[in-house]
Amino acid sequence: MEDTSKYLIHADVTADGVVERSDVVGAIFGQTEGLLGDELDLRDLRHSQKVGRIDAEIESTEGRSRGKVTIATSLDKVETATLAASLETIDRVGPCRAELTVREIEDVRAAKRKQVVDRATELLRTGFDDTVMSSEEILAEVRQHVRVDDVTEYEGLPAGPRVEEGDAIIVVEGRADVLTLLKYGIKNAVAVEGTNVPEAVAALSEERTTTAFLDGDRGGDLILEELTQVGDVDYVAFAPEERSVEELGHHEVFTALRNKTPYDAVAEESAPREVAATDGSATPAPAPDPAPTPESTGEPERPPEPDGANVGSGKGTATPGEEGTDTDGDGDDSGGGPARTVYDHATEIVREGTGRVRYVDDAGTVIAETDAGEAYDRLEGLETVPETVVVDGVVDQKLADLAADRGVARIVGRSLGEFTKRPTAVRLHSIADVAPENP
Repeated sequence: MEDTSKYLIHADVTADGVVERSDVVGAIFGQTEGLLGDELDLRDLRHSQKVGRIDAEIESTEGRSRGKVTIATSLDKVETATLAASLETIDRVGPCRAELTVREIEDVRAAKRKQVVDRATELLRTGFDDTVMSSEEILAEVRQHVRVDDVTEYEGLPAGPRVEEGDAIIVVEGRADVLTLLKYGIKNAVAVEGTNVPEAVAALSEERTTTAFLDGDRGGDLILEELTQVGDVDYVAFAPEERSVEELGHHEVFTALRNKTPYDAVAEESAPREVAATDGSATPAPAPDPAPTPESTGEPERPPEPDGANVGSGKGTATPGEEGTDTDGDGDDSGGGPARTVYDHATEIVREGTGRVRYVDDAGTVIAETDAGEAYDRLEGLETVPETVVVDGVVDQKLADLAADRGVARIVGRSLGEFTKRPTAVRLHSIADVAPENP
């Protein structure tokens, strides 16, 4: 009855004596019987479930009884009002004189309507996505998903779909770099996933025209050095200083590849990155050695621009699978004196054997410092997310996962522990990978 009731009759009852609930219910049925005819007889209405259960709450104090009566009905307004008025004819409850007064007739549906309106208003405010994509955005989204789906593997390494069949490859550091290049239509990139160049990549570089496209940090230098020892590199391109390939936009990627430098032109240089660095200009940075050579004086023969069909795709991140270190230049010079770099912090914390951990922002400023044993808990509670964590201890899976979740760019530790799965959003370096000073 409660689910189908339309109205609730609320009435107050008083009696000059002590009465109970059953006395009140009996008085209602007994004194209204036959009063309104057969169609509005209360017993018949109860049997047909047009009137619900009569609820009565009675309290007796000092020889008098007072209470409340509630009756649910599914009758129409006129019938409900008539039934309510008949209750006020009751003048005795049990042996006592009594009075019953209708206080209110509540429209149950009105309360439900209000609930519906309130909920509908809330859903209208929060339940719809107001963002409408333009045609160009929809097409770009579809293209990006298709390109990401094109990421394949070459001998277990992340690669673009054209690596096996093309006559040229681009070697990058990690899967994120492959994805970035793939997003821009370059489909012949393959990732080495660290500074330890796999034999498969070394062998492939002997057979194909190979371009090393690496991050503008020490990690990129280390990968190039090993790749040239175990494989054959034809051209070299670097991201701008202290930036990774995965961070580059469309224009920056193609500028870097257009301006790639033949490896022979930088092979004898102590800092090939400075020679082959891509700074977004029309030409690579000049070699530091002023002595003229056939490679450095003339305009080096520029290979054809990367073809979307032949050039790798894949956005590579200098990913946390790298063993190389991205350390130089981390201390941003924000003021007058020389900026504190990762080299400085690594020396002060790790090489000095302090047993401490230091959290540093992207300007080289110390955010916080504590005991190395509290590295995880302190990182978890920091309000400002550090750019770099330098810890005089072992970098383990737990700390690396938390750093990736919080958005830390790199961790430098005394050593690296065993990893079930290296996070791809944070670079992990042992102190052995970090130079004692800014080169």
